[in-house]
Amino acid sequence: MQFSSILTSLSASLCAAVTGASLSFVAVLQVQAQGRDNARYDEIITDMAQAYKVRDRKKLISLAPQVRGYVLEPWAAYWDLSARLDEAGPTELQDFFNRYSGSYQEDKLRAELLLKHGRNGDWASFNREYAKYRMGDDKSVRCYALLAERTLANADVAAQVSDYWLSLKDADEGCAAAADAVLKDKSMPAQTAWVRARLGMESDKLRVATQAVGLLNTDWVKTINNIYLNPGKYLNDKITALRPQTRELVSLAIIRQAYLDPAEAAQEVNHLRWKAQLTQEERSWIWGVIGKRSAQKLSDDAPAYFANGNFAQMHEDHLGWAVRAALRFGKWKQVQDAIAAMPANTRAEPIWTYWYARSLLALAASEASRSEATRMLEGIGSVRGFYEQLALEEIGQKIVAPERPAPLSAEEIEAARQNPGLQRAIYAIRIGLRPEGVREWNYTTNLHVKGGLDDRAMLAAADMACKADVWDRCINSSDRTKNLIDMEQRFPMPFKGAVLARTKQIGLDPAYVYGLIRQESRFIMDAKSGVGAAGLMQVMPATARWTAKKIGMTDFTAGQLTDRDTNIAIGTGYLKLVLDSFNGSMPMAAAAYNAGPGRPRIWRGQTGAPTVEAAIWAENIPFNETRDYVKKVLSNTTNYAALITGQPQSLKARLGVVGPRDGATPDTSIELP
Repeated sequence: MQFSSILTSLSASLCAAVTGASLSFVAVLQVQAQGRDNARYDEIITDMAQAYKVRDRKKLISLAPQVRGYVLEPWAAYWDLSARLDEAGPTELQDFFNRYSGSYQEDKLRAELLLKHGRNGDWASFNREYAKYRMGDDKSVRCYALLAERTLANADVAAQVSDYWLSLKDADEGCAAAADAVLKDKSMPAQTAWVRARLGMESDKLRVATQAVGLLNTDWVKTINNIYLNPGKYLNDKITALRPQTRELVSLAIIRQAYLDPAEAAQEVNHLRWKAQLTQEERSWIWGVIGKRSAQKLSDDAPAYFANGNFAQMHEDHLGWAVRAALRFGKWKQVQDAIAAMPANTRAEPIWTYWYARSLLALAASEASRSEATRMLEGIGSVRGFYEQLALEEIGQKIVAPERPAPLSAEEIEAARQNPGLQRAIYAIRIGLRPEGVREWNYTTNLHVKGGLDDRAMLAAADMACKADVWDRCINSSDRTKNLIDMEQRFPMPFKGAVLARTKQIGLDPAYVYGLIRQESRFIMDAKSGVGAAGLMQVMPATARWTAKKIGMTDFTAGQLTDRDTNIAIGTGYLKLVLDSFNGSMPMAAAAYNAGPGRPRIWRGQTGAPTVEAAIWAENIPFNETRDYVKKVLSNTTNYAALITGQPQSLKARLGVVGPRDGATPDTSIELP
């Protein structure tokens, strides 16, 4: 779809929507004439976006009236009102909700208003607005809703508050307020706050720990800060830990110690005084943290550390690392026991289903267990992801592209084109307001209707994004279908001629390049990361300059990185150098591309380290981002190969094995930046 036709289509859809509407935005928006000078309005709206970031309320107020009737008017109105929400009156708020009824901006402002009412304890106003709130994805808002239920209806919400609070990675206001209330009335045990503090301390998030403990006793916050700064000193000063809160503080100190030095923490928890005074549950949790941190350091001691505790008393994150550590050494019984101890919903995830089935096959206790393993693998086997693909191969099937769904009808395509939220999202993205466009797109496809769009509507939305060359929304929307899979839509091949020509020239698998680009940039040519990587293949400027010299590109400048052909030439050139330096290992090269070549050299282990399946090696990568990246790049690559060749593919063959480097072979990866 050409950019100019987006506006034309939007105008038509709005005209159609006006009939029968009352005060909704589409009913009052003046349809833009094709000849209107949109460039001026685009400039105003981008100025407003910048003004909102710095909360320049004066500028927002002056500019907002100038974009009435413009396609992105809802954003202008939202920024204007959001920036002065504390002073906006009920009439102005209701006028906004009426005018932009059904839009993302309406729901977004309502979420902010709900947080305001929650902070102020205005539960009558909160409940009035909460009934109209559609997104439902803000846990802080949800916790305030539980607090409102408890306050107004004396509802028992402690279990739900606990679940939400413990699932948050960072400190927040809503769930902390709800937790404070149910802690004070003793419907939630104090132990929940200590668990929250443990999670914060082991994740190096001091604010999480201090907030949780502060709800129990503000006088203890200073102690938590001291523990964070110097856990050894706190432990040395403690002789006894007879009171429950003292045991928990000691536990937090050893947990902090484990984050800093797991071997030192292992010695501490084995000290006679803590063996006698800490409970089995406290010691098991500590051993879980020690094992996790050791596993992240690829220590040979990790499986033994985990074995010191009781899996049933460890957090599910500890158990995941217990599985990873056990896999490195072929300890299949420990793999099985750790997965069995996970909560049922976690255990059902493809990753743990796959490895539990593999443990059943490895232990081969009986024909019944082998049959159970096959049943589990069949239950997850598909082309949808890394472990789903491995499951297919484990039961003897190859990876092939499934048959495409029936073509979209004209009516389905037109329904997507007439959706104002999708149209606004694409327009925003195309004029440079990508974050705003992405948020509105995701809301429209996933949250506006409970459960999100159905599969056919989602495919139509993805098709609309593909035709507009908004590849990230095309891919992300197509990825979300539950029962239908359109592989060509999920794994598009923009710039195919350029990619195929370049990969043929340098002897690189085009499926691997496409698999990497899909993960790196989602085919956004001007994509830039927070650390400066740019373009389709997300190349760092220094790496680009080094690679340009290596491949003979003498006139390269950093400003060329967002040029399609230059980025492909440098990105593929560097990827080929990395792949060759790791002897053709796609998993190791992908890890090097993401985390730098020095880290995979360490992660493969020194002489004497075990040689393992690359799936096990990838699962043990300490960095969450890189671990996820490697698995997705290899999974993408396999699916792209099935599409490009039309032939059955093997993910396992691409993975191979990973082990220590042969000492007799020069390590050429050292030269790579």
